[in-house]
Amino acid sequence: GRQSQQRWGAAGALQSSAATVPCAGTGWEAVHPRECSRKMGSYSSHLAKIEDLHGMIQETGFTKAHICRLYDRFADLDKSETGKLSREDFQRIGELAVNPLGDRIINAFFPDEKQSIDFRSFVRILACFRPTVKDNHADPNAPEPINSRSNKLRFAFQLYDQDRDGVISRDELIQVLRMMLEAQVTEDQLESITDRTIQEADLDGDGAISFEEFRKSLENINLEHKMSIRFLQ
Repeated sequence: GRQSQQRWGAAGALQSSAATVPCAGTGWEAVHPRECSRKMGSYSSHLAKIEDLHGMIQETGFTKAHICRLYDRFADLDKSETGKLSREDFQRIGELAVNPLGDRIINAFFPDEKQSIDFRSFVRILACFRPTVKDNHADPNAPEPINSRSNKLRFAFQLYDQDRDGVISRDELIQVLRMMLEAQVTEDQLESITDRTIQEADLDGDGAISFEEFRKSLENINLEHKMSIRFLQ
């Protein structure tokens, strides 16, 4: 009814996709790094196969224990044992199969129409969802970390911006909202939510939502809760 529509302002509508991302079919949410530590003996052979492990730790902020858990999951998905994952490997993940944005999340792992990804690429993408820890002593001139709020938002933004033109059009927005809300609202309500979202978020009046407008609409949303993989804490 009207009350359910009212909560779908720009922030409510735009955060709907962000909330689906951390459960990107990983099945990792309940796993604590200590479990990995207890199994380090069984993973030592895996870790020996990882090229430039130290560099990967430096680049992503993951610990060795996190990376060993990720490698174990990667190996589970790599049914053909090629050292690479295809879209088909991701499509076999049950949680993604029932995620309304599952296909779009999978596509985000394969930029530039790549057909497969290696372990390092897999880890780099998941590093975006590593929970952030405030560091008052961080170097202000250091490169932006992979798991910054801005990068989390960019990942969510690309789930809407399918033609990669840098803005979310009305058609792109309603496509995502239809996937997320189809069973909850009528088509008229969906149109109304879409129009109001654009009206609230579109600051320059061009009828679309740029990344900066997207970011501003979500500036009060707690992304740490919505876009972090819980077991990585």
